[in-house]
Amino acid sequence: MSRVEVGGTTLQLLPQRAAWWPAERCLLVADAHIGKAQSFRQLGVPVPRGTTSETLDGLAELIGAQRAARVVFLGDLLHSRSAHAAATMRAFAAWREHLADVELILVRGNHDRRAGDPPPALGVRCVDEPFSLPTAPGLALCHHPRALPGAFVLAGHDHPCIHVGRGFDRLRLPCFHFGAAVGVLPAFGAFTGMHPIARAAGDRVFVVADNAVHALPPQLPPTPR
Repeated sequence: MSRVEVGGTTLQLLPQRAAWWPAERCLLVADAHIGKAQSFRQLGVPVPRGTTSETLDGLAELIGAQRAARVVFLGDLLHSRSAHAAATMRAFAAWREHLADVELILVRGNHDRRAGDPPPALGVRCVDEPFSLPTAPGLALCHHPRALPGAFVLAGHDHPCIHVGRGFDRLRLPCFHFGAAVGVLPAFGAFTGMHPIARAAGDRVFVVADNAVHALPPQLPPTPR
C-alpha cells in the first residue's frame, strides 16, 4: 500500500483503484461508469454482461474491508441515461440496501450531467465540483483534473494508465498520477477504457499491478545540452 500527502491530507492508494482517506473513514472512487455496458447494448454493440454487478460487488467488498463510513465518487458514477434501465437500478438499489449506513456523495462529472442524478431513493448526495469536506479545505474533490487556487485537486475523468516494458513485453497498467497541484485516480469501473498519461518531471506515479500499488522512480528533467 502506498501513501501520499496532498492538500494537508494523507491518502492510501489501494490496488482496487481507489484511495482511502483514513482520517475521514472515506473511500474516494473515480469513474465507476455504472450502466455503460447497457448503453452499448442499446446501440447494438455486443459487450460482456455482468460488469455492473462486478463494479458494485467490488465496491461493496472494498467498503467492508476498509470499514468505510463514506464514499465520495469523483464523477461519472452513471454512464448515461441508459443506466436508469430497470435492471441496472434494481441492482444498484439492492446494493444500496446492504450499505444503508454508508454516506454516498457524488461530485457530478460530464457523464453524470448527461445521465441525470441517481434516483433520490438511492440516497446519493449530488454536488457540483469543486467539493471539499469542512475538515479538509485544502483538498478539492473534483471530476475534471484542473488546478484551482488554494487547494490540491483530486479528480478522475482521465482514466490514467502508463506503459511499462518494451516490445512484446509492453504492458498498459492503470495508475495514480500526481502532479504539483492535481492528482488523478484510475477508473474504478469494470468496463472502462484507459488513456496513457503525459508524465512531467517531478510527477509522482503509482502503478497498479499484481494486486499491489507500486511507486515508479521519479522522472528527471532533461539534461541541458
